[in-house]
Amino acid sequence: MEALIPVINKLQDVFNTVGADIIHLPQIVVVGTQSSGKSSVLESLVGRDILPRGTGVVTRRPLILQLVHIEPEDRKKTNEENGIDGEEWGKFLHTKNKIYTEFEAIRQEIEAETDRVSGSNKGISDEPIHLKIFSPHVVNLTLVDLPGITKVPVGDQPKDIEVQIRDLILKYISNPNSIILAVTAANTDMATSEALKVAREVDPDGRRTLAVVTKLDLMDAGTDAMDILMGRVIPVKLGIIGVVNRSQLDINQKKSVADAVRDEFAFLQKKYPSLSNRNGTKYLARTLNRLLMHHIRDCLPELKTRINVLAAQYQSLLNSYGEPVDDKSSTLLQLITKFAAEYCHTIEGTAKYIETTELCGGARICYIFHETFGRTLESVDALGGLTTIDVLTAIRNATGPRPALFVPEVSFELLVKRQVKRLEDPSLRCVELVHEEMQRIIQHCSTYSTQELLRFPKLHDAIVEVVTSLLRRRLPVTNEMVHNLVAIELAYINTKHPDFADACGLMNNNIEEQRRGRMKDLPSAVPRDKVESFPQPVPVSRKLSAREQRDCEVIERLIKSYFLIVRKNIQDSVPKAVMHFLVNHVKDCLQSELVGQLYKTTLLDELLTESEDMAQRRNETADMLKVTRSFLRASHRRTTGTEDNPNAPLSWVCVAVL
Repeated sequence: MEALIPVINKLQDVFNTVGADIIHLPQIVVVGTQSSGKSSVLESLVGRDILPRGTGVVTRRPLILQLVHIEPEDRKKTNEENGIDGEEWGKFLHTKNKIYTEFEAIRQEIEAETDRVSGSNKGISDEPIHLKIFSPHVVNLTLVDLPGITKVPVGDQPKDIEVQIRDLILKYISNPNSIILAVTAANTDMATSEALKVAREVDPDGRRTLAVVTKLDLMDAGTDAMDILMGRVIPVKLGIIGVVNRSQLDINQKKSVADAVRDEFAFLQKKYPSLSNRNGTKYLARTLNRLLMHHIRDCLPELKTRINVLAAQYQSLLNSYGEPVDDKSSTLLQLITKFAAEYCHTIEGTAKYIETTELCGGARICYIFHETFGRTLESVDALGGLTTIDVLTAIRNATGPRPALFVPEVSFELLVKRQVKRLEDPSLRCVELVHEEMQRIIQHCSTYSTQELLRFPKLHDAIVEVVTSLLRRRLPVTNEMVHNLVAIELAYINTKHPDFADACGLMNNNIEEQRRGRMKDLPSAVPRDKVESFPQPVPVSRKLSAREQRDCEVIERLIKSYFLIVRKNIQDSVPKAVMHFLVNHVKDCLQSELVGQLYKTTLLDELLTESEDMAQRRNETADMLKVTRSFLRASHRRTTGTEDNPNAPLSWVCVAVL
């Protein structure tokens, strides 16, 4: 079980490197007021002065402190690899591989990193600092040092500093897999301990709370902590351990932690002889190590299940990032071919990644043709923008200087062309909408279908440019064809169209009726004095005569009848033209266009340059996978007592866990 603590620490490092807080890992969280002696307890466990000192809130960011016990052979190997000389050293997660052999430098780095994130105004931050201490004099532990509980803001601290610190403490101790180390000074009332009070909020039964009583040597003369240490005042299930801290004078006089531990042992032997073997810093370190191991054992079944799922997820994610490229020529051709295939499949509706929240690809093109375009054409009124006066004026203009006996056909042709022309704009808009959807398919394929392209941003941009250029070239060709479809309808008004026969019959009957009526009413001569003087304005505002009204109605019916025939033709022919000249052409030419533009030896290195972000994510995922597998193997050895193959596939580990 001891071997699992370093693996838990590694898990914590990796998760925090990538900013993932996805599993509650076992750890010991230190809680106490500003004056309780938290820092001294931690330094006693480390055996070195590593924490900043001062007044007010000194710890202003969580410090995740991992103590790693090293054996002499490991120390010698590390010294040789890193060119250092010493038996103890420290490493920060944020400074990567830099090794600190001077503990004063570690304290200075903690102060600098705290100011960098939290500022120098005594504010706090919940972003942790990760520090590892390697030493032959420590036991394997993971400790989290938090800001001390305070009540009143001092200096330029924010007014809600108490709430901020309390929320930060609750965030860490609410982790059900954490052990709460509640630190309380012996010279204060144990019943009013703020550390125990906040611990009980998340651990009311005290099953994961260990109390530490500091400053045993500072109690009033004639008093002792016997009842407290025996659990008679406040019972704590994990126990109560008393320690003696270095005083501020000891620190000022550079009293070493080792000397302080020796003096502590002497004090306990003298003051509490019957309890000396169950108190003190060394006993506290052993107890914490034992509690952490047992806590890991209790959490192990749940952790194995969660981490086994994570390992499978990381394996899948790593596979999606792809392996490093060996054969660039083959890789480039494969990526181009896959993108072209996915683009075509998206249009055809057979793509692997089909949207479920909205229409896309071929389905949206179909919707444009039969819903958007169809409704738009149907909304175009056959007589829209055409007034009765316009019709009457066209009839008069078509007769020239002589009054017409019959309705002139040329007026119908003139007016119907004007109305048919109104179908051109909706048709061109249909082309534009399909072109936009063809552009959207590029992004869809890049995002959902061909994840490999994300590895190579320059290749992605080049493919987008080639496809966009192809679409851009086909747009004017398609527009021209649609324009011609309307022009064809305008070029010949087919009054012999079968669907137009009934309307023509109506017109002929009406013309014959008009002829008979006019012959009956025709006067023999018009007196000269009745002739209007020249010139006279056309009377457009007067009420139309019955004959004029009848003539206009005939023309309007003919226009409407023929317009509906043309609109039906346009509604059928425009989608066909768009499919042939734009959609199908792009589908047929895309592969050859991409290969011709991009599959060149001179472009291989440039196009297949992997993005730094992708390389970083692959490395992070590989680290996550490696450490999760290490945990599963270590837990398997703990469960079965056997060694396993370090190169065993994940499926083997899964079986072991299940």
